[in-house]
This record gives sequence, structure tokens and C-alpha cells, in this order.
Amino acid sequence: MAAAGDRKKTACVTGGNGYIASLLIKMLLEKGYVVKTTVRNPEDKEKNSHLEELKELGTLEVFRAELQEEGSFDEAIAGCDYAFLLAAPVNYTAPNPEKELIEPAIQGTLNVLRSCVKAGTVKRVVLTSSTAAVSSRPLEGDGNVLDEESWSDVEYLSAKRTGLWAYPVSKVLLEKAASKFAEEHGISLVTLCPSVTVGEAPDRKVYTTVPAILSLLSGDEVELRVLKGIEKASGSVPLVHVQDVCLAHLFVVEKVGVPDGRYICNGLDTTIAETAKFLAEKYPEYNVNTDISGEGLEKPIALLPSTKLINQGFQFKYNTLAEIYDDMVGYGKTLGILPN
Repeated sequence: MAAAGDRKKTACVTGGNGYIASLLIKMLLEKGYVVKTTVRNPEDKEKNSHLEELKELGTLEVFRAELQEEGSFDEAIAGCDYAFLLAAPVNYTAPNPEKELIEPAIQGTLNVLRSCVKAGTVKRVVLTSSTAAVSSRPLEGDGNVLDEESWSDVEYLSAKRTGLWAYPVSKVLLEKAASKFAEEHGISLVTLCPSVTVGEAPDRKVYTTVPAILSLLSGDEVELRVLKGIEKASGSVPLVHVQDVCLAHLFVVEKVGVPDGRYICNGLDTTIAETAKFLAEKYPEYNVNTDISGEGLEKPIALLPSTKLINQGFQFKYNTLAEIYDDMVGYGKTLGILPN
């Protein structure tokens, strides 16, 4: 009979058919964790097909949960050692962002945290936010170095209401609500703020910035406007590989002594101009348009260093454009964003 200490650790990953979540589930299973995940509709075979494939790697249970339905995460989180909060509304261009994006994001986060309190077994909660909660603020001049003490300016964004303004607002407000709740209920909470996340993941239905990052290769003008919006809002195009994001999630629960708090997770600060030049050289067959001078930044005016995370002992595997883009063309073809 196995000793008590041999019990497998159990982790809940909310939003299992999301991009980062799908790879995190895969990594957890490969490390021997028992994984419980939540989706809005477990019957949707097309959206959840990657989860069926991942079940071959280990014990994976799929539960139905709805962000705004209190108690719907109870079953999935019961008995878990760790909870990774990745479920979030994705309707960035909703006609009524307060009701369709901001409120569900805050309410959903608090609902999951309430389930963690009820479970009584969760040793640490990891909330996935975004550097959009750090860098969307008026920036003067260049050489702005933003750290975990920096917050996107909710009043400024809410007053201007331009571009994807509601997304950073939702991330700031859900972070602050989660932090307050965790403090009041004695929950160990780490918030990770990944930058624009790229790289291959098991999820094949991507509703993220992957199409925008591939827009210089695909020629998709709509997605290129999204990329330009990111650069304008952030003062750079900050990139991180999805593998590094998931490794950071594992690191903050497995490394002893990592303090609660907020951690930026960013591999590289670049610009559209710099990326276009790199891609034109690496993938000449895509005829990348490098004549975008005058429209964007020549160099990043804001930097988002991951110093705090690195000081805890975390090491990034992907630090250059070549490493970060390495599997993106193949992934883009798989997703149908790039021609085969």
C-alpha cells in the first residue's frame, strides 16, 4: 500500500479549453498530477476534443462550470491542492463591455475563490492576469521600466474608451478584487501577469492574440490593427512563449518559499517594425511588409522586466524572437491562420 506521502497532488485548472490552460493541463499531467478542469459546455465535443486527447496522459476530469454561477466551481475544486484560475470572458469587442467582460471577469474570479475557501484543501491559488493590467497608462518619453507596482490607469482607460480598453480594466479590477478577497480569507494567492503569449498549445480553437502575432505573416489587416493597438497601448510588443508561461505557473506552486503577490512574466520587449524585419529575413516566402516606418515605434518605449520572478529562481527558456517564433508558423498552419 502506498504511503500517505505518495498521494498524487491534485490541481484544478479553470477554463480548460483555453489556450494557456490547455498546455498547463498537459504539463501537469506529464508531471503526474491529477487534474480537474472546468469548461462551460462539456458536451461540446469540438471545443473540448483536445481534452479527450490529453486524458491519455493521466487522470483528467472535466466539469461544467459557469463564471457567473456561484457554487458551480465547488465540485471541480473540492479536494484540490492547487487552483489555477485561467477561465475569463474573451469577448474583447463586446457592445456592452461593463456587463459582458468586466463584471463577469470580477464575479467569476470571486466565485472560484469562494469555492477554494469551501474546499479547505487549496494550498495556493494562481491567478492568471496580464501585463495589460500593468502597462495600459499614459507613458511619457521612452525608457519607462514598469514593474509589479505599476497598474494600468482604469480612470484614463474608462474615460477614453478606445481600442480594447475594457480588457486591461477588467484585469486590474479582477486582480484587486482577488487580492482583497484572498487577504480577508487567508488564501495564499500568486498573480502572474504574462505578456502577449505565443507558441504552440494543444488548444485548436484560439480566441487569443495568436492571430494578431501572426498577422505580419498572414497579411490579415484586421489582426494587424490589433497588433498595432497592443504596441500603442503597451509602449512595445511584449512577448512570452506559452511554454514559459506554464512553467512559471508550475514554478510558483512547486518552488518552496515563493512569496504571495504579483509577478510579471515577459520574455522579450520588441516592436512591430523589429518583428517585421526579423520575419522577412526568416520567412522570405511570406513577403512580409517591412515598410511600416512612421506608423509605430522604432524601439520599445516601455520595458516589462520579469526581474521579480527571475530573482525567485525562475529561468526563461525562450528569450529571442527566433526562439519565440520557432513553432509559430507550424501552429499557424494547424490553426488555418497560415496557408499550408
